[in-house]
Amino acid sequence: MTTTGVPGEPDPREAAEAAVDLGYRRYDCTGDDPADTAEACEAARLAIKDGECIVVPTDTVYGIGADAFSAEAVQRLLDAKHRGRDMPPPVLIGETALIRTLAIDVPESAHLLVDEHWPGALTVICRIQPSLRMDLGDTEGTIALRVPDHELARDILRRTGPMAVSSANISGQPAALTCDEAIEQLGDSVSVYLDGGPLRGSGGAPSTIVDFTQHEDGQVLRRGGISVETLRGTVPNLRDVNDKTEVLGDSPSTSSGPIDGSSGPADGGSAPIEEGSGPTDDGSASIADGSGRTDEPAAGG
Repeated sequence: MTTTGVPGEPDPREAAEAAVDLGYRRYDCTGDDPADTAEACEAARLAIKDGECIVVPTDTVYGIGADAFSAEAVQRLLDAKHRGRDMPPPVLIGETALIRTLAIDVPESAHLLVDEHWPGALTVICRIQPSLRMDLGDTEGTIALRVPDHELARDILRRTGPMAVSSANISGQPAALTCDEAIEQLGDSVSVYLDGGPLRGSGGAPSTIVDFTQHEDGQVLRRGGISVETLRGTVPNLRDVNDKTEVLGDSPSTSSGPIDGSSGPADGGSAPIEEGSGPTDDGSASIADGSGRTDEPAAGG
């Protein structure tokens, strides 16, 4: 695989990495050769199968992923980020239909939102299917789900199944918008890095998080890539805990507070931001929702 643009000439960086065992493999996924992408995806699939962590680009930031059904793999992800079980990662899935398999008691408003905004920068928190053998940390019986709007990420998810994915950074540090930034922070705690190039489109904005475990019409715990105003075009009665007037009991239609941007919750809200390092992915600023779940949700997610 070459990245110099000159056929047959190896990239100097890859040659240097090959000469020294860095403890991880890096794949360039920015070219047009399907064989290169297939090789990278297969390496990622095998790493996930073996319980290792991978880094993938998403539509928001680079994410670190692990097998969502392996408690040991999820713990490796948490260890790589230097975080505890009180900050469980969200789960990225390749197809919207999987929400019916992974979650229960999903209200119609949630289905309307995901049908309209998946794939995309929307994370929904629902009650987890009790029969699942999935240990993501201290979730209080909930699961945060997202379908990323990134073809490479979804291709990998179709091969691996659901992955626990969080932003590819040390907890409290800025989210990675390039593969190099992810490597600098996570190093050999990750087995496979997929380099999709700089993620300029998102500007580092995380996904918007909506919790459906407390209110049937949902409540926004964190503002992100999709504005509250846009989401209310689908679910008009969606609450926003970042808006003090709504926290005090006013309805969304009469609220005069801001409905866009990324400011933290108003006093009395139920979603305190615990990491004050700026945007990280899919919950990468940890959020304690009304159900007691402390989350740092998705690209990762």
